[in-house]
Amino acid sequence: MFLGNLFPLFQWIFLGSLVVIVLALPRGILSLRYANHIHTPKYTPVMPTAIVFGAGLRRDGHPTTVLADRVVTAAALYHQGKVSQILMSGSARGSNYDEPSAMRSLALNMGVPAEDILIDSGGYRTLHTCLRAHHIFGIEQALLISQRFHLPRALVICDAIGVSAEGVAADLHPYRFQFFWELREIPATLRAIWDAYISQPSKIDLTT
Repeated sequence: MFLGNLFPLFQWIFLGSLVVIVLALPRGILSLRYANHIHTPKYTPVMPTAIVFGAGLRRDGHPTTVLADRVVTAAALYHQGKVSQILMSGSARGSNYDEPSAMRSLALNMGVPAEDILIDSGGYRTLHTCLRAHHIFGIEQALLISQRFHLPRALVICDAIGVSAEGVAADLHPYRFQFFWELREIPATLRAIWDAYISQPSKIDLTT
């Protein structure tokens, strides 16, 4: 009787585990596919442009640790001669929330000249950042600066739209909400694959 009562529970556990595996599988596949295209800053190839993806601001308007590490990595690559310009892409929702401006200020403080910093306030999603970099800023080759957990889906989108890209892992610190970021990548990767191979990204309004 006791085992009989547990059988439905085992069924639900099995089904739940199966759903998690199915949902996580695309992320695992992309991670393997792009493993050789994600570099540490020391071994990064030379490219014309670094693209830095937004990752949130603190209440005081300064970059979060995740975002600051991306900017710091891009600035270091600039000073090493690995890139000649940096595109700061993120969202701007009024004067109190402006990711690209906060990113630019940090880069300026790190000695990157203003004339070599490009600003894109329309990078609401990874897809928008990649599309706008290609179609508005004319970028055909770039280093994508982000944490390792985010780079596979950024790389697959760039592949799909014709941008030759390599990823640079900006994992300079342990992150307080690392588990949240990793978990978020499961549905985000599914959406990126949809964007890259199924939807029509060329129809996205890039003027805003």
